[in-house]
Amino acid sequence: MIAESRLRRVGVVLAGGVGQRVGLNTPKQLLKIAGKTILEHTLDVFDGHPEIDEVVVLMAPGFVVEAEELVRRNGYTKVGRVLEGGASRTETTWRALCALGEQECDVLLHDAVRPLIEPRIISECVAALERYEAVEVAIPSSDTIVVAAPGPRGEIIRDIPDRSRLRRGQTPQCFRLSVIRAAYERALADPEFPSLPTTDDCGVVLRYLPDVPIYIVPGSEHNMKVTHPVDVFIADKLFQLAENTAPALDEEAYRAGLEGRTLVVFGGSYGIGADIVALAGRYGASVHSFSRSQNGVRVEDVAAVEDALARVYAETGRIDYVVNTAGVLHMGKLGEAGQHTIEETIGVNYLGPVNIARASVKYLMETRGHLLLYTSSSYTRGRADYSLYSSTKAAVVNLTQALADEWACQGVRVNCVNPERTATPMRLRAFGEEPAGTLLSPTAVARTSIDVLLSRLTGQVVDVRLSR
Repeated sequence: MIAESRLRRVGVVLAGGVGQRVGLNTPKQLLKIAGKTILEHTLDVFDGHPEIDEVVVLMAPGFVVEAEELVRRNGYTKVGRVLEGGASRTETTWRALCALGEQECDVLLHDAVRPLIEPRIISECVAALERYEAVEVAIPSSDTIVVAAPGPRGEIIRDIPDRSRLRRGQTPQCFRLSVIRAAYERALADPEFPSLPTTDDCGVVLRYLPDVPIYIVPGSEHNMKVTHPVDVFIADKLFQLAENTAPALDEEAYRAGLEGRTLVVFGGSYGIGADIVALAGRYGASVHSFSRSQNGVRVEDVAAVEDALARVYAETGRIDYVVNTAGVLHMGKLGEAGQHTIEETIGVNYLGPVNIARASVKYLMETRGHLLLYTSSSYTRGRADYSLYSSTKAAVVNLTQALADEWACQGVRVNCVNPERTATPMRLRAFGEEPAGTLLSPTAVARTSIDVLLSRLTGQVVDVRLSR
């Protein structure tokens, strides 16, 4: 419920463009990166932000149905309308402003193709709108900006402005509804506007309501706009390296999400897996643990994995969550590794998750459940003496993102937890005793794992870091 003392806050996601500069014939906001469409990544942030009351999507003509399906599939609760955008950014924005009605509100206009928007930026924009009627998001320019002019044989530099005063504009651009609507009414009434359009919404206010100050909220280098083919690659890598977090839950939420559900843990005899078993059981889940030391189930054995899941399903009639914490760590030069070491590392660390995924998907489709895998910080870059381990952990990340994409239409979520150095028996065997306070506890990783299982996240790598 919105407090009477404040205005309604509406996030308007402008998704009306088509990716011509990306080389696509379909809207670039429907391009998938890191397991989701760009539009979904953007809506995740706005729909999940506690200070946003409503979200309106303006979609490219001819693709409204696709956007509505994404909203339905993700269960976005704040997205009230998906409207068809116009032929230009100006027309799309004007359609959004008209659709918001006459009641005053705060409007946050955001490019759908800026999927790495940080919640912090939205919060600061909301706070700024309590003092200003227009707010821009911008970052300092790290490059020298030159003003070009026609020369005798091409362009020449006419001026080099002082870089310390220059900023690069981003979104959201935020306004009191009455202010941005008044600015657009004047712009659309100006016969010269079509031939001299502004490049963004703050430009409309600056030109037609020059007495309205526009406050600047610091943006982020990550809040990039996906415009060119290289941007798709960069955004995908930034998502892979981003520190995603699942919302921490309270006791009531844990019980509501786990009681009466069935959870299967492979690698559940010790370490992180054992703590997940204990934690989930405490909140009422029917927990079933399998490992080679506990009951002879090896994840690299397809038949053993299939049999384990079939037995659980026969006993409980459902499988809601499947977790795989099984892993091995062998260090050393690849050229010196024996065949058994190579086969065991690939078998447990990569083929194990593949086997579990293949065997569990039919059960998870019935419950719209969740598969949770594990990687390591070494997945981001291969290191000497860790060639097998690092490469298998990188493969698990790619497997996670691919399966999240493949299984999205069936409502099955797939995520990957990336814990910092953790005090597990496997690490103790590899590195011996380490200074107290330098390692995560398995219990902390287990709790974050449960948070992820009960979240709406999919296709994400969720970091768990030691609080210092």
